[in-house]
Amino acid sequence: MGLPEIAAWIDEAVNRRSMAFLVRRGWRPRVVGFTGYGSAESLHVLGRVIMSNPSKDAARAPAFGPRSLGVLAERGWRAYFSAQVPHHPVLVRAGNSVARTSADRGGYIDVMLNDHGLAPGWHTVRIDAKAARPVKAKVLVVGSETRTGLVSDIDDTIMVTMLPRVLIAAWNTFLRHSSARKPVPGMAEFYRQILAEHPDSPVFYLSTGAWNAVPTLRAFMTKHGYPEGPMLMTDWGPTATSLFRSGVEHKRMRLRDLLITFPKIRWVLVGDDGQHDPMVYDELAREHPTHVAAIAIRQLSPAEQVLSHGTPESLDPLDPRRNASSEHGVPTVAGRDGRHLLRALPGIVAATRRRDGSEDRGS
Repeated sequence: MGLPEIAAWIDEAVNRRSMAFLVRRGWRPRVVGFTGYGSAESLHVLGRVIMSNPSKDAARAPAFGPRSLGVLAERGWRAYFSAQVPHHPVLVRAGNSVARTSADRGGYIDVMLNDHGLAPGWHTVRIDAKAARPVKAKVLVVGSETRTGLVSDIDDTIMVTMLPRVLIAAWNTFLRHSSARKPVPGMAEFYRQILAEHPDSPVFYLSTGAWNAVPTLRAFMTKHGYPEGPMLMTDWGPTATSLFRSGVEHKRMRLRDLLITFPKIRWVLVGDDGQHDPMVYDELAREHPTHVAAIAIRQLSPAEQVLSHGTPESLDPLDPRRNASSEHGVPTVAGRDGRHLLRALPGIVAATRRRDGSEDRGS
């Protein structure tokens, strides 16, 4: 048995003991609904089944709204120490569609429903789990006429922490109040301007952070005026081949899922040069140039670069002769913050319009 298998076995053993202990104390399964997404043809419903104290569940805030975001965000470190309920039976109802499934080994729910019949826009779906109260989760249905979308990284792209990369996850999860986080200047305005040009554009937040941090991050985004959108996070647990999940592979997989789910959308990809965003985005644009409208990269300061990965230079500088911009004409812009990226916005908008026009003529 290799080290990853041993780690996975230990993780499952600890969780089984935790569940048994919590059951003896009267705890029961509870479903946490995440924001899902989909098209007219299919819908991703996301959530997680964890153990929870019923006496405290009764005093919880409503499922949605600013008050609930604040309450959940203030849970801080408590949100991290959760006992998942693996392989738990789940029933999902969305519009005309009903699906019976079960959570995975981490307690996560990721089910796709077809023929749901929901119109474009925001909706709620219902998730029922055995021995748990039914919950509602938000889902975004993207219309078939939509041609532009926005994908954004989180840490160092919309939010400044000025901490070593290895501590950012703990910062996002354990910190009690979202007010201690600082937004990247001008980035929310940058996003609002893109949406002003393309009002029907969906916004996705793609991060290597843990799902446990979603309530705190959502409260931060609401406070600082970032547009609402599904958050595509990851699970930190061990896999069959590794002690930790690959952040790069997580982003690659989720981006390709978006291309499959929304084949007619061209994406504006926004990230930072502190980790691997330039490489991942450029790789996608070179493989699928007609699906990427533009790439916008926030340039970290030398001090931020050191905290991110230990050196004052960008981790993945692109070859000027071999990249999506030089090979396929995909606009790639960079700036210190959203205010600098705003100056490049006319070029990004023009690029999306050109691609929209070529698509319409080709259809």
